[in-house]
Amino acid sequence: MEELFGPDFISVTDEDGNEFELELVDTLEHKGITYYAMFPAVDADEETGEPKDVDADDEEYGLVIMKAIEENGEELLSTLDSDEELDEVYELFMERFFAEEEEEKED
Repeated sequence: MEELFGPDFISVTDEDGNEFELELVDTLEHKGITYYAMFPAVDADEETGEPKDVDADDEEYGLVIMKAIEENGEELLSTLDSDEELDEVYELFMERFFAEEEEEKED
């Protein structure tokens, strides 16, 4: 099936006021909390329009997991509270990613 829409991007501002863009990969609900799996947005090459080469070992590039919290009636994205929470949610996302990959292979 052809994807009719492009990727979703989210702009995030860190506690130092630096703004950066993330590409939303997936969301999941776990223990009443919505978690977001994202990758840093990759700029397109100005000449070709293709994504620039990304070094997967670059510490600036990798899966980012954040959660939705409500503060003063507004939904915000926040880092996870502990390594244990991060590990648990990371494993849930990996299970989903690999399950989707297996389904695609079967089709």
